[in-house]
Amino acid sequence: MQTLVVETRVRGKMAKGLNSKHRSTLEAIYANPVKANILWIDIENLFVALGATVREGNGSRVRVALNGIRAVFHEPHPEKEVCRNAVKSVRDFLNQAGITPKIDS
Repeated sequence: MQTLVVETRVRGKMAKGLNSKHRSTLEAIYANPVKANILWIDIENLFVALGATVREGNGSRVRVALNGIRAVFHEPHPEKEVCRNAVKSVRDFLNQAGITPKIDS
């Protein structure tokens, strides 16, 4: 069984300002199999804690910029949880922005 040790690095430096809720959200994003019960508000709060700029776009679009990487996500509605494909997109975005967890086996 693998244990996920969250060692968040932003361009080679440890990210500061992550509380236990942010760390558990990041852990859930990188969990396998992909979870479908992550709340969108928790993902948005994680983005902000990592130093991202989060802006509302047209409709349910949310624009996020982190470490020079930009992405547009769709806030789920009427449900509050993010679907598996959206979690994969968030994971890809974080990887591109240099946010990578360290996995201990």
